[in-house]
Amino acid sequence: MGNKKLSATQQKDLIAVLKSRFEKNTNRHKGLDWSKVEARLEANAEKLWSLNEMERTGGEPDVVGLDKKTGEFIFYDCSPESPKDRRSYCYDREALNARKELKPANSVMDVATAMGIELLTEEQYRELQTLGKFDSKTSSWVKTPAGIRRLGGALFCDRRYETVFLYHNGADSYYAARGFRGSLRV
Repeated sequence: MGNKKLSATQQKDLIAVLKSRFEKNTNRHKGLDWSKVEARLEANAEKLWSLNEMERTGGEPDVVGLDKKTGEFIFYDCSPESPKDRRSYCYDREALNARKELKPANSVMDVATAMGIELLTEEQYRELQTLGKFDSKTSSWVKTPAGIRRLGGALFCDRRYETVFLYHNGADSYYAARGFRGSLRV
């Protein structure tokens, strides 16, 4: 979809899905008012397109906070496991280009950029894990510091044994059980 805009029907349907999820998971956004979230969504068609991409690929986006300075609501992918249609990607374009054979279909950073979302940082990932139990069978790439990336590595996290772990891999690696979670400000 080139214009990054949903039809009126698609917008209405997505807002209904997001409202339902918001109401079922009040622990993720204590004290936040859905009507204010909905007003911001309706005023930001391009952000709705990005949220729809998060939803379409299995991310189950939900509100996890409010930036009091900007008034923006913060959405994270809240699917129990790493979003199913965003797995088996290496970390970035450089890693993808470095692979000589058995290249994955895409890279995490390219897909996130195309969706209009940011990759969760380690800190954001740990914050998400305080809101529930995520990635108990899968793992998710997280934004990797430039120094680690420059040396060929990339970082990912998961939850095992009631603990959130941070690991490393070569940025060109990819696995069927590793995807990525994103964030979006609306």
